[in-house]
Amino acid sequence: MPDIREGNSICTQITTVKLPSGNQDEVLKLMIERARFMATQPGFVSVNLHRSKDGTHLVNYIQWTNPEKLKAAHHSPEFRKKWPRFGELVTEVEPVLYDVVHVEPA
Repeated sequence: MPDIREGNSICTQITTVKLPSGNQDEVLKLMIERARFMATQPGFVSVNLHRSKDGTHLVNYIQWTNPEKLKAAHHSPEFRKKWPRFGELVTEVEPVLYDVVHVEPA
């Protein structure tokens, strides 16, 4: 379950994936497979995938207990060799680490 609150120690990475509109469904399928793999890795907290309505973007909101464990999961040999098709289908991938600085609940 996502843990979105100010001042927590959770590492948050938001990755924006740009892609040709005809590739969104296939890329999303691959990202779901990757999310299931990541969920088995040490330090995993949550992952949320979002698709743009125009079919040209996907956003991956992922949380980890710390950046070192997130990096280790992304660089694991299994992760790297399992989804080579992902890179063929996307135009640009931009992963960025963030800190939660404000939450305004209802």
